[in-house]
Amino acid sequence: MTYVVTENCIKCKYTDCVDVCPVDCFYEGPNFLVIHPDECIDCGLCEPECPADAIFSEDDLPKDQLAFVDLNAELAEVWPNISAQKEPLADADEWKGKPGKRDLLER
Repeated sequence: MTYVVTENCIKCKYTDCVDVCPVDCFYEGPNFLVIHPDECIDCGLCEPECPADAIFSEDDLPKDQLAFVDLNAELAEVWPNISAQKEPLADADEWKGKPGKRDLLER
């Protein structure tokens, strides 16, 4: 089992979760973060740190977010690793919690 970053992260990219990850399994795209499923140790430290409530245990993933399991695995193979907290996107608070952002994901 692993943790998964979901749609709520798109256009926010808060990195509070990155700072607490003991194995540096986060990868960064232009407007989204992902977790590498083969590197995640299922510690759960990242989930409560996410201001956008975008991280779920794979077992607790909402049904409408299941596609993000494969998306995290795919993008973690091509995006660079991130291991330190950065500033969120400038308009992150405006996008936080808005539904229907999947088409806004930048690769």
